[in-house]
Amino acid sequence: MASIFSRIVSGELPAYKVAEDDDHLAFLDITPLVEGHTLVIPKKEVDYIFDLPPAEMAALHQFAQRVAKGVLAAVPCKRIGVAVIGLEVPHAHIHLIPMNKVSDMNFANPKIKVAEARMQELAAAIAAKVPGADGKVDKGAKSLETKVDRETKEANEAKTSAADATTTQLQRLTKDLLFISESEAPLTPVSYAAPAGELTDAALLKLTGEAAGSNVEPVELTYFLRNHTADDGVLGDPALANRYKALQMFMKLELQDTQVYRIGSGPQVAVYALGKTAEGQLAGFKTVLTET
Repeated sequence: MASIFSRIVSGELPAYKVAEDDDHLAFLDITPLVEGHTLVIPKKEVDYIFDLPPAEMAALHQFAQRVAKGVLAAVPCKRIGVAVIGLEVPHAHIHLIPMNKVSDMNFANPKIKVAEARMQELAAAIAAKVPGADGKVDKGAKSLETKVDRETKEANEAKTSAADATTTQLQRLTKDLLFISESEAPLTPVSYAAPAGELTDAALLKLTGEAAGSNVEPVELTYFLRNHTADDGVLGDPALANRYKALQMFMKLELQDTQVYRIGSGPQVAVYALGKTAEGQLAGFKTVLTET
């Protein structure tokens, strides 16, 4: 079975690549000891680094030297530590670790978590600083930076496309639908960037632009739409009731943690029905509930 590193080489798995030639690859460790922790591997799968033929061992270290210079230039540190452990993945690899003190090299330290955006930033910065075989900054490093930027752009475009698809679906499902209480109010599709962590009342009010400090009351979606999804619906129209049922089903099946939030205390209460998309957006609809 191919090692996880071989699967990265083949393109089967993604990686934050910083340098590459015909025989070697360098990429950021996704469970680093410190920011900029980089792995250097031969593309050929060899379990034990000291089983490499002498010429290949020398070439791997020469490549690692170039990468280390890029890491040193891009990541604030005093030195680049070098380590070969050989127990974690059955594929020869060298650790390049930015260090300011000896303890930065301690593999017993807890691994840190680095956000995706920061990993992309580090990969691009290091790639731009890796010198070529002649000691000058390699044009290939610039192309690697461009590749990272392109991959980031493509990922963002994919997320945007998925978000647009959700919005389009919500627009179709809510078209001409009204929430009927003591007055009528349209169901309007909405989408917001989900805040990091828990969606608190304060975060919700800020996202939606409602007055800070307003009362927020969570309500289950099925309960909120119960009159509209009844067999004949609130207007005695089974076909219309089925449209509300379709909207309800979409929000409960396609969105995560769907919840209705009543904001304010009347006589007109702002209502937001929101769930989280796979792309990290909050999507749903807003309307107004009239209570006198």
